[in-house]
Amino acid sequence: MVEVTDAAPLGTGSSPTAPAPTTLGALRDSGAAFRPVKAELRANLLARLAAGEPTLPGIVGFEDTVQPEVERALIAGHDLVLLGERGQGKTRLIRTLVGLLDEWTPVLVGSELNEHPLAPISVWAHRQIAAHGDDTPVGWLHRSDRYGEKLATPDTSVGDLIGDVDPIKVAEGRTLGDPETVHYGLVPRTNRGIFSINELPDLAERIQVALLNVLEERDIQIRGYRVRLPLDLLLVATANPEDYTNRGRIIPPLKDRFGAEVRTHYPIELADEIQLLHQEAQITWQSSTAGSSGLDSPVVPEHLVEIIARFTRLVRESSHVDQRSGVSARFAIAGLETIAASAVRRAAVAGESRPAARVVDLPSVVPASRGKVEFADAGSDPDDEREIEVLEHLLRQATAQTFRARCGGLDLTGLQEHFSGGDVVESGDLVPAAALMGQLGTIPRLAELLGRVGVPEGEQSAEQAAAAVEFALEGLYLTRRLAKDTDGGRTVYGA
Repeated sequence: MVEVTDAAPLGTGSSPTAPAPTTLGALRDSGAAFRPVKAELRANLLARLAAGEPTLPGIVGFEDTVQPEVERALIAGHDLVLLGERGQGKTRLIRTLVGLLDEWTPVLVGSELNEHPLAPISVWAHRQIAAHGDDTPVGWLHRSDRYGEKLATPDTSVGDLIGDVDPIKVAEGRTLGDPETVHYGLVPRTNRGIFSINELPDLAERIQVALLNVLEERDIQIRGYRVRLPLDLLLVATANPEDYTNRGRIIPPLKDRFGAEVRTHYPIELADEIQLLHQEAQITWQSSTAGSSGLDSPVVPEHLVEIIARFTRLVRESSHVDQRSGVSARFAIAGLETIAASAVRRAAVAGESRPAARVVDLPSVVPASRGKVEFADAGSDPDDEREIEVLEHLLRQATAQTFRARCGGLDLTGLQEHFSGGDVVESGDLVPAAALMGQLGTIPRLAELLGRVGVPEGEQSAEQAAAAVEFALEGLYLTRRLAKDTDGGRTVYGA
């Protein structure tokens, strides 16, 4: 793939109910055994590979590059760092790893550290088992609850990640050296799971030092005394390239303790970019969310999805854009959602029941996406008009490329001849499909045009036809076979 939304849902299991054993004795009698989390991930990953099942479902464009590296790191039992520009799917990839955990795992009821009943690590757990024996209560933890995540910020403290002395517990009479006086942080509370630190270089260097023992010795130190806890977890971190962020760095001793560093990337192939848009963009809704408008979910024709994908790739490659910052997958996703919203707005105003996006909706993408791009020559006094011009030019270029790819060799002389007598066709972001088509009458080769832009025969409608015809008109303009005049939201095509 690829952070879009650098964020995917955590793994959900197929079984809604936990296994039966509810006591330590029953668990032992069932034949259960303790298995470290990295061994668990390795076994489940190898089982998926052997069965030919997707190991990282929902991750697009990493199949031959990033995914094999991640798989090798998991098989080796390595903690890892994902390094890449914003919006490359790093966080989503990490959250997908949760699906490789066992669906259910036993834990001691009341344990702050998710301790396995057959392998307790805390003083509290040993006391519980000593007091209750085989009747020690056992609960079951779903894999979706075995994931912890922290966005590294400058104000993050050692107490947040590792823990601190709880003054209330000390006041209750426990001695300061008693391990039960500790209020555990996020890392130990994710014991027997996966913990992610996003943007690790943003973490203050003195705080990064606190992770050294976690990664190597697997113990933690709090407030000057040692708490020996053999933590069992997979630690994964993300980072942007240090030469871009300049906000910090991963200290060499910590970097050395990570077993693998994996470099992510944006989609290499156009088809992956398009697949990612289909997967991530939220352009459909339940009927109950449409309110009293009675509108159906908007239709975004395939040629418009391709234009947005090509536009995103052109922006990434542009010499005007800061290549170190990258252009997030969220840029493309937001663009597709914006043109869908523009179609819905038109349908609500014009009284159409089925919104369908058209070329006339594309200009709305530029101002909506402006804040997602960092320009190389912005300096201290950015030229907003110049930047808008660059984006508009790249959007026209993406539209022309899509037109040539989809309609190359298609005979559009019949459509072009409509303008030979001086007639014009007026469109706009509030012009409904029926009004657009009413200006053209019968259109030669319309069925072939619809097929070229990806409209299946059984799904053809007036709105889809209007979207295809407007795309053809824009293509004729971009190839200098028609003229076009724009004024605000009004567009006029003519000879």
